[in-house]
Amino acid sequence: MRRSVMSKLSYTSSRLRSGLIFAPLYGLTTAAYGLVSMACSRFDESGARQHRVAQAWARMLLRLGGIHVKVEGLAHLMPGPKVIICNHLSYMDVPVLFAVLPLQFRILAKQGLFKIPFLGGHLRRAQHLAVDQSNPRASMRSLHQAAAAVAAGLPLFIFPEAGRSFSGAMQPFVPGAFFIAIQAQVPIVPIVLVGTYEILQPTTAHLRPGRVQLLIGPPISTAGLTRHDATALAQQLHDQMAATYAAHGNSTTAPGTIRRR
Repeated sequence: MRRSVMSKLSYTSSRLRSGLIFAPLYGLTTAAYGLVSMACSRFDESGARQHRVAQAWARMLLRLGGIHVKVEGLAHLMPGPKVIICNHLSYMDVPVLFAVLPLQFRILAKQGLFKIPFLGGHLRRAQHLAVDQSNPRASMRSLHQAAAAVAAGLPLFIFPEAGRSFSGAMQPFVPGAFFIAIQAQVPIVPIVLVGTYEILQPTTAHLRPGRVQLLIGPPISTAGLTRHDATALAQQLHDQMAATYAAHGNSTTAPGTIRRR
């Protein structure tokens, strides 16, 4: 009985902390760093300064939220162009990645995000890339443009599930990220996040302090592959990452059926 009461008090305290302390600080911090990033964009069209601002913003959010990240496999992040992929569990995934990855990269995001006031302007000025999903032809054009950017030397980050997991399960992969890597003939670096779902689930604004594991796998070569291999490569990486996810604390993984565009 006493344990139940203490558990309820702890949960209530956590909710109050999240709503009354972290949420306002999160908003103020994001607005402040966003303005700094926008100002930097007037002097740097490459997006490099904006990326450094995003890293500082992300580290501040983790400190405010009481989130600690353990990183494994940093040695796998070799210099040069690459496509980085990661499972998508929570709104906290992006801050965690910006906070701990020690390299410049850009994100391939849905075009709808670029239409959101303030956020869209920031994404464009920071040289992030949009994928137009309005129809298959537009989507393919976006993928070719992204592949050209990667081939020119830009490390590109993509969530291959194309959306957050609402169950904590690793969802099927869309082949787009793998098409880009094959088209550009660059390696794919897989990252598995464990713990962000428990910290901030997609169905709530209740942020919990906690620990996150960020596991970087060895790069996967795309040398000699063609676009026809994208679906099989997506399945291969899904299965490997799902096994890693299960081995490090979460065995809830959706079937690996590949979603097609």
